[in-house]
Amino acid sequence: MATIITRPHILLHSFSPSLNLNLKPLSSLSLFRCTKLPNSLHSNSITLTPRRSFCSANSTPPHRKSESISIVNDLLDYLNESWTHFHATAEAKRQLIAAGFHLLDENEEWNLKPGGRYFFTRNMSSLVAFAVGEKYNVGDGFHAIAAHTDSPCLKLKPKTASLKSSSYLMVNVQTYGGGLWHTWFDRDLSVAGRVILRKSDNSFLHKLVKVNRPILRIPTLAIHLDRTVNQDGFKPNLETHLLPLLSVKLEDTSSETKEKTAALTSKASHHPLLMQILSEELKCDVDDIVSIELNVCDTQPSCLGGGNNEFIFSGRLDNLASSYCALRALIDSCESSSDLASEHAIRMVALFDNEEILLKELVPPPCFRP
Repeated sequence: MATIITRPHILLHSFSPSLNLNLKPLSSLSLFRCTKLPNSLHSNSITLTPRRSFCSANSTPPHRKSESISIVNDLLDYLNESWTHFHATAEAKRQLIAAGFHLLDENEEWNLKPGGRYFFTRNMSSLVAFAVGEKYNVGDGFHAIAAHTDSPCLKLKPKTASLKSSSYLMVNVQTYGGGLWHTWFDRDLSVAGRVILRKSDNSFLHKLVKVNRPILRIPTLAIHLDRTVNQDGFKPNLETHLLPLLSVKLEDTSSETKEKTAALTSKASHHPLLMQILSEELKCDVDDIVSIELNVCDTQPSCLGGGNNEFIFSGRLDNLASSYCALRALIDSCESSSDLASEHAIRMVALFDNEEILLKELVPPPCFRP
């Protein structure tokens, strides 16, 4: 009989013996975040950077410091790594490989074995991981947890260069999901997502990018220009008011340069400045960038807050909290070979990349072949 959990983030605040989570205190290494780029998952280069768990460096009382080393700290790291559904999947992939799970290729035949732990990804944005019980027989069923890696956000349009202003560089965006769009105003914003690069042999390469500094802003009008906003309410037009500001246009007195710039801007899909920023992050030439798929992201890091650090202040909790808890539950429940010795089912986690997906569309991996 299959067990499906659709909101595993409640496990942060409760305990169920039947789930056998086996959550253990983390080692001193948990005070650091292990960072590894998605395209170097199999390399030996790992960078350890200090964790930022609290809104203030001195916000943890001495008698509570030991309590901060917990599952919540790892959740904060996961949130801070996962600016987009691509990054959330890459971080989940890194954790699964580190835990000993085997990466499968959907284009190849699978040779699954009892006690084996496996996972596969699709489109770099969705993931399915599972562990086969030692006593599993075909038809015994699955224990599945389903969540999604995407969150409501602003996405850059295919043609990001906006021509609506003669004095500023604006970026065309579109809303994704059911977001509270007024909360995106007056925030330190940036971009992150996936970029397709052309290699020297004319083949293509997918790389993830994250610009960690604020480069965008959606400003609100000063009260002098919107006197009735407190009476009438803030009602932005999502097509005209929700355009992030990238930069001011530089003045050039040369008429010839103006004509060339105007002609280039009218034909370009993206502002040259934006492409330059991306090329610097990716350490490539601008001409090597073939296509981009980027989200607008808030640069404010996720952290603990409140008088006793009892709150998690973060965006994207829907549904990265569930994604993390599902991933952690699967990894911890089959940490050793003996954890699957008496299991008759397949333990599975499915992280989709579309929040509108239905659980009935969950497609399990091919039947286990002994």
